[in-house]
Amino acid sequence: MAAEDTSVSGVSGRYATALFELARDQKVVDEVRADLDKFEALLNESADLKRLVRSPVFAADAQSKALSAVLDKAGIAGISANFLKVLTANRRLFAVADVIRAYRALVAKFKGEATADVTVAEALSDKNLDALKVALKSVTGKDVALNVKIDPSIIGGLVVKLGSRMIDSSLRTKLNSIKHAMKEAG
Repeated sequence: MAAEDTSVSGVSGRYATALFELARDQKVVDEVRADLDKFEALLNESADLKRLVRSPVFAADAQSKALSAVLDKAGIAGISANFLKVLTANRRLFAVADVIRAYRALVAKFKGEATADVTVAEALSDKNLDALKVALKSVTGKDVALNVKIDPSIIGGLVVKLGSRMIDSSLRTKLNSIKHAMKEAG
């Protein structure tokens, strides 16, 4: 049962579990995940939306009206929209990023997938994403869902976190180790 999953806990885990169980019962797990991914992308693109979600200054009704407008414009409806509105009404919208992450973890466990957090310097092409998924599948023996984060400060390469394992092949890390080796030598 999803509630027994120890990887999700706290407020975000409880909300994610409730959403997952509802979506599973109505057989719309993938649709809800797609809607949450779309909402997360909107959050990442808009500083104003981030402010609306995180700031306690906004009254619940103002936050709710603004969120409804965003959801309508984005085409997010059904269970996903209702869930986000419940978070807003309960003054828990600030935790939406953690709820989305926890929901993804529940879906991955339900589907027998592993989830990898990948940090890259610039966006990867679909071909490179597919190659990375294949490489990770050969290591884990499971389908791998990727959470890709773009961080130009790593300069190049990538950082992959899969479960308790982390592979850091970023150029920033390699340059730092050369710098430390030169300091020790000189």
